[in-house]
Amino acid sequence: MTQELTIHFPGKLVFGKGSLGNLAGEVIQLSPRNVLLITISPLLGALKNLVEALESSQIVVKIDTSIVQEPSFADFDALMKTALPFNPDVVLGIGGGSVLDVAKLVAAQLENDQTLPDMLGIGNLSGRRKKLICVPATSGTGSEVSPNAILVDDADNQKKGIISPFLVPDIVYVDPLLTLSVPSGITAATGIDALTHCLEAYTNRFAQPFIDLYAFEGMRLIAANIVQAVKNGADEEARTQVAMGSLLGGFCLGPVNTAGVHALSYPLGSQFHLAHGLSNALLLPYVMEFNTPAAVSRYAQVAVALGCERGRDEAETAANGVQKIKELIQECGIPARLRDVGIPEEALPQLADDALKITRLLKNNPREITRADAMAIYTAAY
Repeated sequence: MTQELTIHFPGKLVFGKGSLGNLAGEVIQLSPRNVLLITISPLLGALKNLVEALESSQIVVKIDTSIVQEPSFADFDALMKTALPFNPDVVLGIGGGSVLDVAKLVAAQLENDQTLPDMLGIGNLSGRRKKLICVPATSGTGSEVSPNAILVDDADNQKKGIISPFLVPDIVYVDPLLTLSVPSGITAATGIDALTHCLEAYTNRFAQPFIDLYAFEGMRLIAANIVQAVKNGADEEARTQVAMGSLLGGFCLGPVNTAGVHALSYPLGSQFHLAHGLSNALLLPYVMEFNTPAAVSRYAQVAVALGCERGRDEAETAANGVQKIKELIQECGIPARLRDVGIPEEALPQLADDALKITRLLKNNPREITRADAMAIYTAAY
């Protein structure tokens, strides 16, 4: 343990099937005059009762469904033009990671003179005046309990992070039943993203015993249930287990965070607009192979969490874990190679250049990644 452990938990966390039904009462207790609900169009039917309950309590509800992909600075600025004159007492984000990240930032920027560029980086956000409630509708990013928000900067097309304890919501509701309607492809990609959060926290240079508990159990739950959740989306038990694994992965993001997989995946999202979870899945086994010599014992434990048999030694056990990840990706129907998603080979040098800019994550990796290493990983994944 080489650094101080600091965790900012949400003020209240509710996890359970059907728990969304209690959210209206939770909001009404806050006595807001108006609520900004940031969500996506496919969820409006599931949220009808919630909205009606709030409106019947004389609460004005404004619904925004403008965030339909990984958000950019421009998307955020456009939404703020709606949010500022409305000036809600409560910001309620219900959706995937993109929706939640934006909801967190909207709540933070209302009645705050800071600009978005002022907030960029770690610990630069000065505060948050508005109540913030987050409800994940996918099992993936863990954004509902993390201090992170990620946006694409239109100026240079790079993903950039705002990391602050003020981005951790006041109230979080996790209802696994909300994920039942998520298509299999999104279930697969977001599930592997959540698994990657746990795996990169567990093998992190700055790993912490307290976070190891979340990371190990998160890997175990997701690995054991993700294939069933993908193949039979109506399986409530599988959905619930993966939702808990995703939540545990979210708790890993603040105190420890991710590392090489995420750093190398960011350029795939910003340059080629690949979904974040898919980008991680394409790179995960190859970064694991690269990292294992520097943290063989940790990667052997990863294999155990994934449900693998122990080998003759830690190196063989760790290799079993890499193979297990490849099998999970295949069983979930996720493309296995960069070439399979239309990435041209001539783009690899630029990807490597951009990945090396993500120093806030690269510093966490158990093995240093040079430009030549990044090229070798992308080439292996190609």
